[in-house]
Amino acid sequence: MNFVCVFIGGGLGSICRYGIALLLRPYTDQFPYATLMANIVSCVILGWLFAYSQRVGLSSNATLLLMTGFCGGFSTFSTFSLETFTLFTSGQSLAAFANVVGNLVICLGAIWLGIKLSV
Repeated sequence: MNFVCVFIGGGLGSICRYGIALLLRPYTDQFPYATLMANIVSCVILGWLFAYSQRVGLSSNATLLLMTGFCGGFSTFSTFSLETFTLFTSGQSLAAFANVVGNLVICLGAIWLGIKLSV
C-alpha cells in the first residue's frame, strides 16, 4: 500500500508540474519560470503539510501520498528545501550548508557527467 500511495501522489504531482509548464510556456523563453513556480508552490505545500502534520498529525498513507508522492512528483526541490531547513533549525548549520553546496555542486557535476557519458 505504501508504494501505491507514493505512486498515485507522484503521478498527481507530476501532472500538476506539467500543467504549470503548459500554463507558463509563453513566458519561459528567457528564464525557466515554470520550474521556479513549481519549486515555490511545492515548497509552500510541503511546508504547510509539514507544519500541519506536526500539529495535528497525518496518517502514514497521507504522508506518503501527499508529502513523499505529490510533493516529490511536483518538485524534489521541496524535499531538499525542507531537509535543509530542518538541519538549520536543529542547529546543524554545517550539515545544512554542506547539503546545499553538495546538492548544487555534485548535481551540476552529475549533469556534466551524464552529458559526457552520452557522447
